[in-house]
Amino acid sequence: MAGKVWQRSFPAGTGLEKALSAARDSAPAAPIQSPPGGSTPEELQALVDADVGAEGFTLSSFTAEDAVELGNLLYARLLPFARQGRATLISISNGAGSQTLYQVATGAGVTPDNESWVRRKRAAVLRFGVSSWYLGQKYAGNEAAFAAKFGLGPSEAGEYAIHGGAVPIRVQGVAGVVAVVVVSGLKQFEDHGVIAEVIRENWQ
Repeated sequence: MAGKVWQRSFPAGTGLEKALSAARDSAPAAPIQSPPGGSTPEELQALVDADVGAEGFTLSSFTAEDAVELGNLLYARLLPFARQGRATLISISNGAGSQTLYQVATGAGVTPDNESWVRRKRAAVLRFGVSSWYLGQKYAGNEAAFAAKFGLGPSEAGEYAIHGGAVPIRVQGVAGVVAVVVVSGLKQFEDHGVIAEVIRENWQ
């Protein structure tokens, strides 16, 4: 796992200020860069080395306040997509997956199916400790191969989604996954890419 530890570089309330600004602005959505892809060992290692959240981000700390800040920053970034008819569901939970710290829909068009995608992507991160994008690349999107690898029956396999959009958050000195950030509603590379982008731009 990469050794970089990310530190929050902005004061409290910044996420809310950006969300309010985005709500009052009609600027078009800026494209979200696609993270690296590929299922060969070399390509998977490049994905890890590219620092795009393949194995999650290790932060110096991550509190409930940090979750709200990150959620609002994601909302600000994704709101222009909702204006173009591409609404998303943003959800941040604790590492046990038992408590939602932040959740919001960016606009009309989010459905119960997005809730299901959030739950399944989160479950994949909590079980395997890597981003759902990384899992999707590792198994080339082949859900049958993924299920066979871990001996998952049809019902159990349905509890996991190996599609991009869920990223684990770790904290320096704390074992395991502390939180999971999930976006659902765009193309899977965008769901993953926006999380990595917002963290890289606001944590140093």
